[in-house]
Amino acid sequence: MANTQGPQGTHDPAGSTQMFRAFVDEGAPQSSRPAPASAGPRTGLIVGVVVAVVVVAVVAWLALK
Repeated sequence: MANTQGPQGTHDPAGSTQMFRAFVDEGAPQSSRPAPASAGPRTGLIVGVVVAVVVVAVVAWLALK
């Protein structure tokens, strides 16, 4: 097993960081990678917050009834 140094000079005994970077760098060209969805995660978060507020309101209404 070869001792390799990371980018900041830290010891990486398995060389995993170097192998991972090589794998990522040789990946698909930039043009074939999908564009990040800008509204997807945000919409899910908003829906989740609305559902949580409705559930809390229903529980409070039932508790006070």
